[in-house]
Amino acid sequence: MSDAGAVQIRLASAADLDALVGIEDSFPDEDRFAKRTWKRLLIGHTVAHVAVLDGTVVGAAVLLFRRGSRAARLYTLSVAPELQGKGIARQLLAAGEAAAKQKGCERMRLEARESNQNAILLYERSGYRVIARVPGYYPNGETAVRMEKPLGSSESSSR
Repeated sequence: MSDAGAVQIRLASAADLDALVGIEDSFPDEDRFAKRTWKRLLIGHTVAHVAVLDGTVVGAAVLLFRRGSRAARLYTLSVAPELQGKGIARQLLAAGEAAAKQKGCERMRLEARESNQNAILLYERSGYRVIARVPGYYPNGETAVRMEKPLGSSESSSR
């Protein structure tokens, strides 16, 4: 595969389902989404982006939206293990932030495993700040770090 700079970010579709499940296969069982979960995510109140490199889906990010809320939630951000650390997650994150702003959201929130220091560092470098710790958030009992970033999409985002 070529350099991660050649990655294209586009909206995900049902045609990406098998590729999305394939990326998940490399993650620990408790962190994987089943095929039915991906199907729901691709048709719900979501915006899903995929990263494509040399015609292959190598990453994904899914945002959730709730009616009446000015906050988007980054539900998942994943990159194929062999391509982690090459800026793909940052590109997916930026695409998600742009989509959230376009939908009128003022901020983006996410949760990360407290032990996932690489993810937390990525988010901090992208302007996210810890707003809470949620003990027992994950199925194995691990604490989540809840983070948020103002998106600056409206005058009330400066609060």
